Amino acid sequence: MKRICSCALLLIVLAACSADADRENLTHAMNAYLAKRGELCLAKYDWPIDVTPAEFAAGARNAVQMPVLAKLGLVSVSDASVHLKTDSGVVTTEVKRYQLTESGRKYYLARESRTRASAGGTTLHQGDFCVARLGLDRIVAWDPPVTGNAHKETVVTYTYTVEAAPWLQDPDARRVFPIVDRVVQGARVAKLQQAFALTGEGWVAKDYLD
Repeated sequence: MKRICSCALLLIVLAACSADADRENLTHAMNAYLAKRGELCLAKYDWPIDVTPAEFAAGARNAVQMPVLAKLGLVSVSDASVHLKTDSGVVTTEVKRYQLTESGRKYYLARESRTRASAGGTTLHQGDFCVARLGLDRIVAWDPPVTGNAHKETVVTYTYTVEAAPWLQDPDARRVFPIVDRVVQGARVAKLQQAFALTGEGWVAKDYLD
């Protein structure tokens, strides 16, 4: 009986320790989060990607980025005809169709994510084109925990390390992916933030609770 009581007391103490918003517990939580969600991806979920003449004329994102990926050997390009719905009916349009090459497929990862649809609701994606992985450099600070949505919550500020695809150093890649370039160049210097909530399993990134 004494042994059972001692074990129960130990579990209570361990649970209480894991609930503390301190550097050790938040470092553990941050490392766990980045191990699962540390990829830096381009929101290019579905392939092939077609780019229309109108997108080229407007300088749309894919119209600017896909030719650079083709130059780097990550995608191939071909001509294709597609049927598009317009206000006046269905029209046939010639497009440039971009498909991942063998080199490019190395960067397409199975990764579940959701995006909000313009008409409401969300769309579930099973993969993405990811070009770097972030790791924890150090925790800079964290907010005093507050209670919200039935959980204690805190926001952690941290610096990070980066393992980036070598081709991201290409000048054209840096030009057409400016946000990615800022993240890569900010390794160990720039600060990011992540919200955590206290659950029965300790501190967990709020991304998993939404």
